[in-house]
Amino acid sequence: MKGREKGVVWIEGYASLWGAADLNGDVVARGAFADSLAKTGAAGVRMLHQHESRAVVGVWDEMGEDERGLRVRGRVCDWSAEARYAQALTRAGALDGLSIGFRAAKARRDGRLRVLSAVELWEVSLVTFPMLPGARFRSVVSGSGAAG
Repeated sequence: MKGREKGVVWIEGYASLWGAADLNGDVVARGAFADSLAKTGAAGVRMLHQHESRAVVGVWDEMGEDERGLRVRGRVCDWSAEARYAQALTRAGALDGLSIGFRAAKARRDGRLRVLSAVELWEVSLVTFPMLPGARFRSVVSGSGAAG
């Protein structure tokens, strides 16, 4: 990763957690993002603020599945008022939720739950209230992974 960039806030966290039901009853199965990420990579997934398509606030540099879920790392930039607002909220600790925007490519019902086994991932938003309460991010120093 590049060193410290002026006007950038580096973040990392989990946009989805395997087997955890969100507040809407969706559960993402391990491996659900594999096909989508193979097609688009992190560069094909937008970083939005509050799922607002006009509020692209940064870029995702890394995105991948691990033993816990969908791990993401990226940069909140300063190219617009909305992006600077997201940066300020992040720096203050007032914004730390992540939420995915997607199309369910393959899903099944399990009682009240919808188990997603294949997902077409469109965006990962920085949000105030994530639908999956455990989907969180933190700011890091220069993309190094060190707390900042």
